[in-house]
Amino acid sequence: MAEVLIVEDEAVIAELVELQLKLAGHSSSVLCSGEGVLERIENSRPDIIILDVMLPGQDGFSVMQDIQHLSIPVIFLTAKDRTEDKIAGLKLGADDYIVKPFSVVELITRIETVLRRCAKSSNVFRLGCVEARLDERIVLRGGVRVELTSKEFELLHVLIDNVNLALSRDQLLELVWGFDYLGETRTVDVHIQRLRKKLGLDDSIVTVFKHGYRLEVPR
Repeated sequence: MAEVLIVEDEAVIAELVELQLKLAGHSSSVLCSGEGVLERIENSRPDIIILDVMLPGQDGFSVMQDIQHLSIPVIFLTAKDRTEDKIAGLKLGADDYIVKPFSVVELITRIETVLRRCAKSSNVFRLGCVEARLDERIVLRGGVRVELTSKEFELLHVLIDNVNLALSRDQLLELVWGFDYLGETRTVDVHIQRLRKKLGLDDSIVTVFKHGYRLEVPR
């Protein structure tokens, strides 16, 4: 199931897309203006965005320029059917461009195609405004790269691989520092605190009393 952000000022279209997404097993939310999209994404990151071009306040192309650094898949859904507009949208980094009037079934199919393609192209974990590109060993917070030490990154990777599972301090020592590490479990606590501070994950990296830690991710 994917979380879809619909940015569309025509209520009838937004409601129709919402309904079809729900029937397809996805969840969605709607914004009726281009203004506030970046703030919304930073607070709760969607898996994909359906973006109109002709929006009140801030048009879709301008919104795309603001968010393209976040690497969120975007499909333009618009009445602007000129070839020049389609080229402009795709050059800005959109994954697809659909012209109104449109087939809802085709839209859902294209959404799922883009999601599959993006899932195959990179091993990426997202939680709120944090994005961890595990294959590249790159971590972003609000689109800005966060410098992690090797052990901080490996600790984050282990937590991501075991989301919603409680891991003891001894398990984390084994998985991150190795069997032959001679230090104390306090090392884990120190690195957890650094991760929380650098990534703003105080509420997500949860302390399990007298045991260890768990990375909580909404299901």
